[in-house]
Amino acid sequence: MDYMYGPGRNHLFVPGPVNIPEQVIRAMNRNNEDYRSPAIPALTKTLLEDVKKIFKSTSGTPFIIPTTGTGAWESALTNTLSPGDRIVSFLIGQFSLLWIDQQQRLNFNVDVIESDWGQDHYQHPALFLVDGVSSICALDFRMDEWGIDVALTGSQKALSMPTGMGIVCASPKALEASQTAKSVRVFFDWKDYLKFYKMGTYWPYTPSIQLLYGLRAALDLLFEEGLDNVIARHTRLGKATRLAVEAWGLKNCTQKEEWYSDTVTAVLVPPYIDSSEIVRRGWKRYNLSLGLGLNKVAGKVFRIGHLGNLNELQLLGCLAGVEMILKDVGYPVQLGSGVGAASAFLQNTTPLIASRI
Repeated sequence: MDYMYGPGRNHLFVPGPVNIPEQVIRAMNRNNEDYRSPAIPALTKTLLEDVKKIFKSTSGTPFIIPTTGTGAWESALTNTLSPGDRIVSFLIGQFSLLWIDQQQRLNFNVDVIESDWGQDHYQHPALFLVDGVSSICALDFRMDEWGIDVALTGSQKALSMPTGMGIVCASPKALEASQTAKSVRVFFDWKDYLKFYKMGTYWPYTPSIQLLYGLRAALDLLFEEGLDNVIARHTRLGKATRLAVEAWGLKNCTQKEEWYSDTVTAVLVPPYIDSSEIVRRGWKRYNLSLGLGLNKVAGKVFRIGHLGNLNELQLLGCLAGVEMILKDVGYPVQLGSGVGAASAFLQNTTPLIASRI
């Protein structure tokens, strides 16, 4: 039973957690199993092999950890670094701020390089750790080609699963660093995982059986669509959203086109509007969930998430809802303007569904 019932489906357009496809829900609808039986190691073996594909890595070693993206952060840091090690970390938004806070609380020596939020273009020749929670499986990501040492993501974003699974992929260089890293770690210790990998049982503690089956279904959907097609779909939906924002006469929080995200759009509102009211009104009146502005952009932006197992008509429904909300809060939007701009673009760019040709 829903805690607060609303008719129809909730239109979930926060930038995570995202919509879960029915195939994944059905795959997870199963009883518990003995994870020491032959079935779960056999399943885990295929998952570890296939997870490397979403990172575009052949040399990396993946770890599927029952945790969130925050836990995956801690796993990446504590397995490769020692207290006092120097980190150059880039402050470009709320979650980079949270990761910096974690780095400082773990007693690393953190040099913070700050830019205006919505900007992101840096290079540095150090051990390279990347938070790909909102990008992997949605944007072009090439771990091996780009020389990334640790990449990580979470199940609740573009994988379109429930929260609860942090997935980390470590390069040979990162694994070597883990041999001498002196940070205290127990639950996130890669050495425990590697020990059980060699034994062929894979799990140093009890995994979530249901999430493993959900991951199998989620990966199967991604591979059936084709990762390149998945990335192209996110590019298309991101562009359509930005065209709608432009048609509304509003601006993207991201300042330059090359920094636009194809997984989330943060929309700046006029000073006389509290963006939090847009989010509240969407949920209370239209059963539409939008993302709040966080930290220093709280009240100034609302966020439209367009990632995961999502299609064009779902996005258009969200954009129609946003237009009505903008009208509700006193913004002089022309109803249909954003939907029309997005529809025109999508009608010209949306391909036939490959499996139905």
